[in-house]
Amino acid sequence: MKHIHFALLILASLTASLATASESVTISRSVLLDKIKGGWAGQMIGVVYGAPTEFRSNGKILTWDLAWKPGSLKDSLNQDDLYVEMTFAKVMDDLGLDATTQQFGEAFRTSKYSLWHANAGARRALALGIPAPLSGNPKYNFHANDIDFQIEADFIGLMCPGLPRESNRYCSRVGHVMNYGDGVYGGMFVTGMYAAAFTESDPRRLVETGLACLPAESEYAQLLRDVLRWSAQYPQDWTKVWQLIDDRWTKQDPCPDGFLTEFNIDAKVNGAYIALGLLYGGGDFAKTMEIATRCGQDSDCNPSSAAGVIGVVLGYSRIPELYRKEVPPMADEKFSFTNYSFNDIVRSTETRALKVIQLAGGAITADAVQIPVQTPQPAALEQWNPGVPDRRIAVTDSAWQFSGKWEDSKQDNKRISRQSHCAGNEATLRFSGVAIAITGSMHPAGGRAEVYLDGKKQDFPLDAFNDEKTHDNVVWQIYGLPSAEHTLRIVTTDQALPQSKGSEVTLATAVVFRAP
Repeated sequence: MKHIHFALLILASLTASLATASESVTISRSVLLDKIKGGWAGQMIGVVYGAPTEFRSNGKILTWDLAWKPGSLKDSLNQDDLYVEMTFAKVMDDLGLDATTQQFGEAFRTSKYSLWHANAGARRALALGIPAPLSGNPKYNFHANDIDFQIEADFIGLMCPGLPRESNRYCSRVGHVMNYGDGVYGGMFVTGMYAAAFTESDPRRLVETGLACLPAESEYAQLLRDVLRWSAQYPQDWTKVWQLIDDRWTKQDPCPDGFLTEFNIDAKVNGAYIALGLLYGGGDFAKTMEIATRCGQDSDCNPSSAAGVIGVVLGYSRIPELYRKEVPPMADEKFSFTNYSFNDIVRSTETRALKVIQLAGGAITADAVQIPVQTPQPAALEQWNPGVPDRRIAVTDSAWQFSGKWEDSKQDNKRISRQSHCAGNEATLRFSGVAIAITGSMHPAGGRAEVYLDGKKQDFPLDAFNDEKTHDNVVWQIYGLPSAEHTLRIVTTDQALPQSKGSEVTLATAVVFRAP
């Protein structure tokens, strides 16, 4: 018995030693830098590879020829997939890693580039005086589940090598500026994979690590579990898995632009396409990028993130020469709206990564870093689902009643919209559902209207102002209503934000959601 007991002690000691050893990984400083460079180069290559196809293949697999166009990498300098995330990187570089959500929001509010969807909704909310993180909350931003933070989070993964708990922490601070729930989880999924890619090369384990960063109950996590299960069932046929995703997950995008259409900018659906690229790309840079692109929808953002993750796995030095050779000639040119070049952002990211490693308990020497590799920890659960997309009600529908001076005009050369240029005009809509978003035109001459729901004046008015670079169309929204008949009344006023040049209110459609 003594011999057995002694053997068990030896085994326990050895097991403990192995566990301790596996808690940290040492890599050279040169390898760390090469992987950071690979991640940024991968993003740049992926976005310009997919740019010609963006939202040109919605609800179907992209079938036309894809080929790398020599000389195209310079186009990455003008891609919002890259320069928007650099806004938040600069906040960290200027204010430190403890920068708050409010500080990220202030930098976003004063940004000068064009924005759409959740980004536009956030900057609009910030301009209305709604601070971050409420700027990403669906109460004020109906695009909360859209892809925006997912395509802007890569920089966080690149500064958190082997540290997915740290990446989740930074994602929560930045992502809630423009997103909520699954919209934030998209960034956590992507950055979790980036973090793992510094120490892991198996694509399936990368996806599993990203999944483990999310609360299991979230819809995003449910979709990723489907993708992992289906890819195991059909290991040679990514198109079969694509179809299963399409059949089960793509029909309930709450974004008013995707409402009951083939267009889908939902974070989790496009995140599933990133996962398909990685799972079926098998670690091959070109194949990963191609599959993520052929999945369609946001087919420049998705290959950008997928190629970025594989760029970390391979390191810059092992990215195929066809693409890599285009980086050096442009490596010191600035990305639009930033003070960063490729070389600048790589150095900046390396500096932040070293700080994150130290703060996490790692060690830095002149030649190497010791990373206390973390197991992922799921984020807290938050979900937003306004209901099941039910009906789009155009202003020409008899459910709408107008009184006063309204003028008809075309919106986007498609739908009739109705415009008011003065106070006292009314529009009344009767609808049945649990949520509604009113769409219309927003511009620098936009004004305000009071809103009454079932006879009760609402605290938040309809406001149709937007600057010329903030592109949104949701002028008012509400969700969480009882499943019943409702009456919405809109009364135009002569009020507007001080920066507005007029008091115009334009109404186009109402998108209505029913209970599940």
